[in-house]
Amino acid sequence: MTANSGTIIVDNKSIELPVKTGTIGPQVVDISKLYGQTGVFTYDPGFTSTASCESSITYIDGDEGVLLYRGYPIEQLAEHGDFLETCYLLLYGELPNKAQKADFDYRVSRHTMVHEQMARFFQGFRRDAHPMAVMTGCVGALSAFYHDSTDISDPTQRMIASMRLVAKMPTLAAMAYKYNIGQPFVYPKNELDYTANFLHMCYAVPCEEYKVNPVLARALDKIFILHADHEQNASTSTVRLAGSSGANPFACIAAGIACLWGPAHGGANEAALKMLSEIGTPDRIPQYIAKAKDKNDPFRLMGFGHRVYKNYDPRAKIMQKTCHEVLRELGIKDDPLLETAVELERIALHDDYFIEKKLYPNIDFYSGITLKAMGFPVSMFTVLFALARTVGWIAQWKEMIEDPGQRIGRPRQLYIGAERRDFVPITER
Repeated sequence: MTANSGTIIVDNKSIELPVKTGTIGPQVVDISKLYGQTGVFTYDPGFTSTASCESSITYIDGDEGVLLYRGYPIEQLAEHGDFLETCYLLLYGELPNKAQKADFDYRVSRHTMVHEQMARFFQGFRRDAHPMAVMTGCVGALSAFYHDSTDISDPTQRMIASMRLVAKMPTLAAMAYKYNIGQPFVYPKNELDYTANFLHMCYAVPCEEYKVNPVLARALDKIFILHADHEQNASTSTVRLAGSSGANPFACIAAGIACLWGPAHGGANEAALKMLSEIGTPDRIPQYIAKAKDKNDPFRLMGFGHRVYKNYDPRAKIMQKTCHEVLRELGIKDDPLLETAVELERIALHDDYFIEKKLYPNIDFYSGITLKAMGFPVSMFTVLFALARTVGWIAQWKEMIEDPGQRIGRPRQLYIGAERRDFVPITER
């Protein structure tokens, strides 16, 4: 394979395929004309070796444990920036200056309210409905309330829809939480910043004043930054695939939320928390590590390893520090879940089995403990993930819509069903 092209031989016929080189990362072989030239497709279950698009938003180096948003390391953004600053970066490609940041914050804060009829929409759900089911329905329903921002061919409408989704997602998430626990909805407050406003909508009640804890607000803001985008994962690919058909942005984001609900994707932190609860105390860890190593045992250690990262997930290091800050602020000194998590991490990082398989702790390992300590029920964990990931989905959707080379998604298949056969009347079967 040369620097500019590669050769593939099919049925003794040699085909030259172009090789594309990105800014950083591995080269890709352009197989878009393979079928036209050879009559064959490629076979790649899960598309793990296939680049479905060109993108300038997020870069991951799984072997080195690197995550970049528009070229900026996730560690620097989480440490020195805030979530809306990260939103601006993902949407527009550059960090905002002071005036741009103030304007962006203002526009988001003035879009946080949802149509008043949305409150009645919630009443169609059972009180015990999973918040993710509520979010899928409500976000999809936004297109029924905001007709003036569904024309994807209009750049102005695309911008308005983007702002609305970033701004209204915390409001809808808080409403889903309040509805689930039977408390009245709390309106957003423009004087609060994005994350503090969300906490206020979740925990304030009409009968008394609620003051947002700045340490918890900052911790949740970091969590949002860490989850804002993650390249072409399952839910992002779902948003892009839905968007490639010309679907309106609200429908596309609802599709992403539905995909994120899966336990192998957005529900992983919930699964990790349940696992730590099952283990219970640090002294029981050896027993469970033995179970994890046993191929015949169905038990699996959740929160370890990653589909992409083959090194320590850079987000996990930030999340571990944030977790300790939250527990310290709340006065939780002897948390059995945290003690078990820290000991499990220590053992795993020194155990040959985990080292050989590169099973390092990922972000889900600590985020579940942190969110639980902040008072969120397990059912809300994936909702918070969706809230944060919305800006990444929008940035990816916007990039796709504005790409002149983008076509409607149409994966191929390797058919292994019955060959052609004739219909037999029911009396003769």
